[in-house]
Amino acid sequence: MKNSVIGLKELRENAEHYISRVGKGESFIIMRRSKPVFKISPPEDDELWERVVDLTKIKKGGVPIAELLSRL
Repeated sequence: MKNSVIGLKELRENAEHYISRVGKGESFIIMRRSKPVFKISPPEDDELWERVVDLTKIKKGGVPIAELLSRL
């Protein structure tokens, strides 16, 4: 699939739009001052991701980091 090219400012101003498009399989090369700086694309393989802990099961809405760190 072809990568679309967008500016960093465009990405910042419309992040949710591009997140949605990446979720649908699109990839983007992000430019800053006419130079490519990074690429965003969907993960290659969902099996690469492993859930370590789901903090929403401990407390609805998650657990504040300060509370979590205090228990370590």
